[in-house]
Amino acid sequence: MIQRIFWLVADSFGIGHAPDAAAFGDEGADTLASCLQSGKLCVPTLQTLGLFHIDGVEGTRNGTPIGAFGRLQEASRGKDTTIGHWELCGVQSATPLPTYPDGFPSEVIENLKASFGRDILCNRPYSGTEVIRDYGEEHVKTGALIVYTSADSVLQIAAHEEIVPLEELYRCCEQARQLLQGEHGVGRVIARPFRGDAENGFFRTKNRHDYSLTPPKETVLDALKQAKFEVIGIGKIHDIFAGQGLTRTIRTENNADGLKTTRALMNEEFRGLCFVNLVDFDMVYGHRRDVDGYVRALNEMDAALADLLTQMREGDILMLTADHGCDPAFRGTDHTREAVPFLAVGTPILENVNLGTRTSFADVGATIAELFGVQAPPCGTSFAKEMIR
Repeated sequence: MIQRIFWLVADSFGIGHAPDAAAFGDEGADTLASCLQSGKLCVPTLQTLGLFHIDGVEGTRNGTPIGAFGRLQEASRGKDTTIGHWELCGVQSATPLPTYPDGFPSEVIENLKASFGRDILCNRPYSGTEVIRDYGEEHVKTGALIVYTSADSVLQIAAHEEIVPLEELYRCCEQARQLLQGEHGVGRVIARPFRGDAENGFFRTKNRHDYSLTPPKETVLDALKQAKFEVIGIGKIHDIFAGQGLTRTIRTENNADGLKTTRALMNEEFRGLCFVNLVDFDMVYGHRRDVDGYVRALNEMDAALADLLTQMREGDILMLTADHGCDPAFRGTDHTREAVPFLAVGTPILENVNLGTRTSFADVGATIAELFGVQAPPCGTSFAKEMIR
């Protein structure tokens, strides 16, 4: 009997451009290949799990994989975190979430200003560290909020914690979330508080908070919760699903904290799903096109995975996937349209099972539903029977 599934999403860990990558301007993108080409990638645990046995992945294929492995292709029309996670859990999106390469239209900005009771600065795609460098001093002098976006479907609001109290910043983000629905329904509204001064430099604090769209349909998380299983969201999972379908949330600061929290939960008694997002690959290294940092983060995760495997109990399954790519050696700073890996190991999982190439991320949600015996979302085809003993 399946007792617990520990599902890790290595945010942006792509393994090669998708068949439709050219439509997204991403032909040739390959996050894993870029990391391999650095010559510094050392991931023996991922290798043992079958990473380099996945269809289309190049690399050293030493030994026989100890679990199941496959290649996942995204069916949704998008390449962002929200849509990727939603599809993993059984909700496909026919249209991409809106993005604003030229900034938000004037009617959106005017509505936000009226709601906030404050003026707005910037309104352009911007790096989060650069926007406070360039607009921080004016914000401090005027109290106007710094509103900006990125290549993702996001509206971000930056404010100095000594100028705009956190409670007010969060309230403004909640108001923005209520306003940005329908045509302008961005995936996330993000509070980006910062501190510092113009002379010594401004810096972002750890008080970020995300306000996501609610999934348009029920996911496998909802099915598990309704069936009285535990559904524990680690890291930004709560933000991605607006808390829907979760029984418990644990926020984390970084990959290391997320992996440490996962290990601690392995010592707890529960039956259900522990769903973990490891965001540093995307937020800290992928978007900043930092190949060495991305490689270092993969190496650190690999060492942590080796430890997690020693903590697993009878009936436990550990899964690893991703939600999109973000090739740190590719042009620009955007996500990249890529296939992602699926790896699974545990006492219920057969060894050396090649699941091939799956045509939807939603196959994972359907598989988890079958493993726990709950109603699966309408999207996705389970591969549980192919990999279970």
